[in-house]
Amino acid sequence: MSVSSLRLQVESALAGRVASPFRFREATAPVAVPIGIYALDELTGGLPRGCLTEICGPPCSGKTSILQSALVACTQASEACALVDAQDCFDPVGAQKSGLELSRLLWVRCQGIDQALCSVDLLLHGGGFGLVALDLGDIPARLTRQVQLSVWFRMRRAVEDTSTVLVVLAAESNAKSCASLVLRVEKEVTAWSLSTQKTERRAAHTPGCLLDGSTHSAEMVRSFLRRKKPLSIDRAKNCKPSGTTRFQISSDEQIKEEKSHEAETLQAAEVSAERR
Repeated sequence: MSVSSLRLQVESALAGRVASPFRFREATAPVAVPIGIYALDELTGGLPRGCLTEICGPPCSGKTSILQSALVACTQASEACALVDAQDCFDPVGAQKSGLELSRLLWVRCQGIDQALCSVDLLLHGGGFGLVALDLGDIPARLTRQVQLSVWFRMRRAVEDTSTVLVVLAAESNAKSCASLVLRVEKEVTAWSLSTQKTERRAAHTPGCLLDGSTHSAEMVRSFLRRKKPLSIDRAKNCKPSGTTRFQISSDEQIKEEKSHEAETLQAAEVSAERR
């Protein structure tokens, strides 16, 4: 069999699935969507369109907060988004208070990982979404490990050459090389506030605690957009790696207090400037 006939046979077999299999395509950097958290945008450059992004970490590590921030940024930019919730754990009221436009969000409530994977496949092939998120954060890691690599490869192929951002939340990374960006997040410090007692009389029960905020660390495990800087041999041990960053998550009450403090500081500065 000649080379030309063999090439024609391969092209006909891949027709409709692979466009021009023998033509070299130059790799171009995809357009990125901002996450909405300055430290993470500086680290990653944003979430790449037409690619699969994984955000992994243990419970309470900040995965949902990162996804919610990205959804807020996309919906406020008049883009339609879809959230496939594998365990029906999404809080629409809290998300709306943070700025998410629920009218631009399709919430797919599933009862297990199988329904979630089928829903994502339908959404990606249907198209029309700026961001599609698959939340597997509450699925046990032993179940997510059973997802075959071909499933992740099919998702990557479905979103490739489109303007859709595909984000997967899980306890650990499972897509392997199919993911263009992998972030691992962990919780470092949690800030709690004790409710102050208005009377001098000692309470008979333990006073309640309110969550003020928390500090998290994020490590860029893999990125096809940005490559990690090489580490020198004599690098100090206490230096922070180049592919990591820290970000804070604050409660609504803490944000109000910070804004009130900033307003009081600004007002005091204006008063002192007028006296001078």
